[in-house]
Amino acid sequence: MAEDQSYDLSRFKATYFEECAELLASAEETLTRLQESGPNEDDMHAVFRCVHSIKGGAGAFAFEALVRFAHVFETSLDALRSGRAELTEHVADLLVRCNDVLGDFVRAAQEDSTLPADHGAELMAGLSAITGGTAPAAKPAAAPAVAPATPASAPLLTWNIRLRPAAGMLRTGNDPLLMIRELALLGDLEVKTDISALPPFAEMDSQQSYLTWSFTLITAKGRAAIEEVFEFVAGDTAEVEIEAQARPAVEEEGDGWGLFGATEGAPAPTTQASAPAPGQPHPPAGGAQAGASGGQVHTASIRVDLDRIDRLVNMVGELVITQAMLGQQSSHFSVESHPELVQGLQELSHHTRELQESVMAIRAQPVKALFSRAPRLVRDLSTKLNKQVRLVMSGENTEVDKTVIEQLSDPLTHLIRNSLDHGLESPEERMAVGKPAEGTIHLGAAHRSGRIIIEVSDDGHGINRKRVLEKAMERGLVERGAQLSDEQIDQLIFAPGFSTVEKVSDVSGRGVGMDVVRKNIQDCGGRVVVQSTPGQGARFILSLPLTLAVMDGMLVSVGGQRYVLPLTNIVESIRPSAQQVRSLVDVGDVLTIRGEYIRLVRLYTLFGVKNAVTDPTRGLVVVVETEGGDRIGLLVDELLGQQQVVIKSLDSNYRPVEGISAATILGDGRVALILDVGALRIIGERQRISQADTPRMISRLAAE
Repeated sequence: MAEDQSYDLSRFKATYFEECAELLASAEETLTRLQESGPNEDDMHAVFRCVHSIKGGAGAFAFEALVRFAHVFETSLDALRSGRAELTEHVADLLVRCNDVLGDFVRAAQEDSTLPADHGAELMAGLSAITGGTAPAAKPAAAPAVAPATPASAPLLTWNIRLRPAAGMLRTGNDPLLMIRELALLGDLEVKTDISALPPFAEMDSQQSYLTWSFTLITAKGRAAIEEVFEFVAGDTAEVEIEAQARPAVEEEGDGWGLFGATEGAPAPTTQASAPAPGQPHPPAGGAQAGASGGQVHTASIRVDLDRIDRLVNMVGELVITQAMLGQQSSHFSVESHPELVQGLQELSHHTRELQESVMAIRAQPVKALFSRAPRLVRDLSTKLNKQVRLVMSGENTEVDKTVIEQLSDPLTHLIRNSLDHGLESPEERMAVGKPAEGTIHLGAAHRSGRIIIEVSDDGHGINRKRVLEKAMERGLVERGAQLSDEQIDQLIFAPGFSTVEKVSDVSGRGVGMDVVRKNIQDCGGRVVVQSTPGQGARFILSLPLTLAVMDGMLVSVGGQRYVLPLTNIVESIRPSAQQVRSLVDVGDVLTIRGEYIRLVRLYTLFGVKNAVTDPTRGLVVVVETEGGDRIGLLVDELLGQQQVVIKSLDSNYRPVEGISAATILGDGRVALILDVGALRIIGERQRISQADTPRMISRLAAE
């Protein structure tokens, strides 16, 4: 039995730490907003609730060091939100740093490690100074200075509340005074204190609870809002009783308010103040009265380990392969001969696709969580570099697979640091060339051609291509006298260890940032495109698949090999005439389509395939479009048909292959390679240059 309880406790701890990660991220985002826009009552309450929730859970698990720091942090936030202390720019910066240290204590608790005794001591002193400000302390029983806004249709309820702490409640870091202030924010509060249990002064223990409180609260808020105040003490830590004196008629109208009124961020309401025992289900919301709250809408959610979702995704992938196999094996059946079988297979295909889309939607998350770290990074780094920078973000609600988001964290950090350090000029340099002193960095996300596009751009001086080429020659990446295009020079900044900075600092100079960007993006089947205009700025465009699991593709044959082209990249397919195929000097083979010249890429040459169709007029040319809008024509033998394929990583199962983004298993069990359209364009350009007998440095660069 003891083993079962231990197992349950570990599960609760895991859930707690997951919630801590979300709360810390939410607090950082809100504190960053406070840094930029100044004091805001709602934001101050939000940060307080984040820290309070972290502290409450830490007390339940006896994480003493975490409780101590969180308590001091929480107390200072209470002073700020109540107006007893002022939120200045310096204080806002201090709070951001304290949130970082709070994260340190959370990680130490999670890893069962111990931080140095003085960790965060300086920040705790600053927090204590905030708490001990010169502003007079508000009386706990007083109504808040600004009455909470309530809907015009919401009636006022009178609640009788009783709080009787257990003897050791104070040892868990829970402060009754903060709870009383929380109640006061809900409405008009009257407090009565029972001191009958107080022992003689000489016998008192400062860590022991002796007082009992009775409250009368008049508010439009419902039971859930009140229960939230006591969410970390109800149960073994304290006895909490909540009773309503009257039940409003509006409850029958079902407008979402009244006895079970909803509050933003509050948990689902229950009819009991005390929390259920660990592992026990919560009682039904509202008990027998639940049916009376007509019109209420509750959003139910469940927390599931990502590993379980990944296993589900893999199983769906295997189901897609099996469905493709059945479809191929039954392709010779006609509707007339086997009507029920054909109909069943069609329904299976339809349901398989719906299942796949539903599972993908489970893993989809907005990039907002990733973008929320950018303001803090820009603010801190611009201060360190003495630059004036404005960050503009767009497309934060663009959704993408969670696994892709996890791969984007480091690349975005390095790209933003690169724009701040290398791209944007100092205020003096900008004004000298007629630019505003404040530079701009744009961080955006969007869906395009079945992929997610992340862009980091700035209005700085752009890439100094002359300087980049000189450094590349010094390091032996480029042969002396080589003539490179602008695009080829721009790609040099991604070479391992490459940097144009003369002096190494804590910001840049080690040449590891941009290399990390390219590697991480390539690891998840993406690519990086660089666009730079001297004097106007630079754009770094990251193109990644929406998901790393399943995609729609067109199966093509080249010789005896089969390849998959992403369906979203295909524009059209044609069998060109002899007049449409030309060979131009310094360009190579091109295809003329409706007056437009399109580069022709021969796949059999790129991949060394034998017995393939070499004459475009006898094969097919598939016109594809890259994320940057460029078009190329791919010469193939024939199109074999469209189908949904399961993406299998080459990096983890074999090794990276240039021009190939991944692989898949076909219905007959054979492996087909998924083509990387953007990389094929680059390879085709490189082959053209090589055929023109230019320096061999390009191949060397690609191998880096």
